[in-house]
Amino acid sequence: MATPVTEQAADARAAEETVRTEVEGVVGRVVLTAARRRNPLSVATMRAVTAGLRDVSARKGVRVVVIAAEGPAFSAGHDLSEMVDRTLAEEREVFAVCTEMMRAVHEVPQPVIAAVQGMAVAAGCQLVATCDLAIAADHAVFGTPGVKIGLFCSTPMVAVSRAIGRKRAMQMLLTGQTIDAATAAEWGLVNAAVPADQLDDAVRALAEKVADASSVTLRIGKEAFYRQIDLSEDDAYTEMSEVMATNAMTCDAQEGMSAFLAKRAPVWQDR
Repeated sequence: MATPVTEQAADARAAEETVRTEVEGVVGRVVLTAARRRNPLSVATMRAVTAGLRDVSARKGVRVVVIAAEGPAFSAGHDLSEMVDRTLAEEREVFAVCTEMMRAVHEVPQPVIAAVQGMAVAAGCQLVATCDLAIAADHAVFGTPGVKIGLFCSTPMVAVSRAIGRKRAMQMLLTGQTIDAATAAEWGLVNAAVPADQLDDAVRALAEKVADASSVTLRIGKEAFYRQIDLSEDDAYTEMSEVMATNAMTCDAQEGMSAFLAKRAPVWQDR
């Protein structure tokens, strides 16, 4: 007699089929692997991404995390099959899990880079906008097309509007039209658009450049960035002055300043 499959077990199995984690040297990777379905962000997948971020972040020696995907799309956004004929409580769960995933991107201490090899729309575009850095293949496209199906991209709007500003975000949100990778780079949604065959090398080069810094300094800086970004200028200066003062007392800051004055390379202790 077959053993009944619980909902939790089914979610865990689904997550294993859609997300892979790995570590290569100082770089941790969280990879969306449901290529055939264009990497939809189901509840199970989003939970797996959140868990994957926290897992690779906690591994010794990891200084940078990359979120990547397999197949022709980075992510087509939420799994709409989970959002039809559902209760309000179930709809709320989708967006609560999504918000937890986005927060995890900012909460892990390492910088997170999105490697965008294809289409990133709706919550997929939100994920790219949420990452600290992003590099896209030149054929990638980005969009918030929810308005076309009667479901305005309100949660993607949070990250996208903060990345590219009001007028450009409203253009994407109100029309539902996609923008190409070159426009995404010009608008600041991604840091760069590169030929598709150069994407992996470009992401690796950026990750290695970031990883050259002290991990404790990266952690302090990333946390401080998101803490100050929505404060008033006066409050931001007050808080960041204290952050810099305490940062200056760390071993790595003292080493870095001493190395600069002595015209030598610093030796980080990551503390």
